[in-house]
Amino acid sequence: MKVELLAPAGNFEKLKTAFYFGADAAYVGGKDFSLRSFADNFTRGELEEAVKYAHGIGKKIYVTANIFAKNKDLPLLEDYFAFLESAGADAAIVSDSGAVYAAKKSTKKLQLHISTQANLTNKYAVKFWYEQGASRAVLARELSLDEIAEIHACVPEMELEAFVHGAMCISYSGRCLLSDYLAHRPSNRGECVQACRWNYSIRKNDGHSDSGWLDLQEDGRGAYVLNSKDLNMSAYLEDMARAGVCSFKIEGRMKSEYYLATVINAYRRCIDSGYGETVGRELLTAAYRDYTTAYAFGENAQTVNYSDSQAKGDCDYIANVLDCNDGFITVEMRGRFKVGDELEVLSPSENFAKRFVVELAYIGADEQVSDCKLVQQKYRIPCPYKLDKGDILRRRK
Repeated sequence: MKVELLAPAGNFEKLKTAFYFGADAAYVGGKDFSLRSFADNFTRGELEEAVKYAHGIGKKIYVTANIFAKNKDLPLLEDYFAFLESAGADAAIVSDSGAVYAAKKSTKKLQLHISTQANLTNKYAVKFWYEQGASRAVLARELSLDEIAEIHACVPEMELEAFVHGAMCISYSGRCLLSDYLAHRPSNRGECVQACRWNYSIRKNDGHSDSGWLDLQEDGRGAYVLNSKDLNMSAYLEDMARAGVCSFKIEGRMKSEYYLATVINAYRRCIDSGYGETVGRELLTAAYRDYTTAYAFGENAQTVNYSDSQAKGDCDYIANVLDCNDGFITVEMRGRFKVGDELEVLSPSENFAKRFVVELAYIGADEQVSDCKLVQQKYRIPCPYKLDKGDILRRRK
């Protein structure tokens, strides 16, 4: 399949991880106008550096500017879009028509991708944005493959991007008011507190003051009535490509390096070699809340996880590999491990899924330890494989 694998990157280290594990392009956010205000995000200097880094290895950078703008934002947006064009960003991701106008007013060549926040659910909406000069549409998650194919047939010139993996908002394509209403943090301006993941009870309102709370679930833990399962389309990528999708998008600018490495690695292998049991099992090793194909095959009543909102995964993130020399690897610790533990390699190379037992561990040249418990401490451990910088170590639970 000749498709783009598009990954999130909340900071520069995650950007490097995304590209190392096989992403063709990354979407990132600046300090302003991004819908992930609580991610690290990139300063203007870091954005320039990120674009230079990506282009140096044949990758692309798309920058999110998909807030719903107010009047006071417009002059700042014009300046920001002009900066993105001068920095060489491959595209800006926008959802607000005023932002589109600001981008066209302040730039000459900046490519515009219309965000899923614009609720692109039909062929005329996509055609409209194509005629306004947009080069790509990020389709709503609510679309079926048949509907996507119909859109592609209507506007074959427009690039179609669709989510293939990750958390989903319970509201229509992410346009949610819950966070603003319950916590005074507007999700449409990047401050979502994920109120849909909270547990809820309902109150019987019959006009009597003594009306009590009614549990929606028999076990008394409350009910996660708004808690969506995670999207997983790994088994249907060829179907998506046939429908006209040219860019497979992974959600997760707030996710860890380990999550990104695992999911990107799995989808890279799936694109290159096809779906198999290995890919299916691999996507259970990073955090997830049960999986669904959402509406890819039509209406689906099995998209909500009613049991709980806690993510699960089969592996713990242990360390990042920094160096390999003379039979030893130097790692930076992310999760506690001990001598005697069996660790597994996460790598885009042939070392993927190889395992070894930690026989020794050192801090520095000669301080031997048995319990590696200091986060971000560098440890030296013997390893039977020639690992590369950027590989990750994990431990099965």
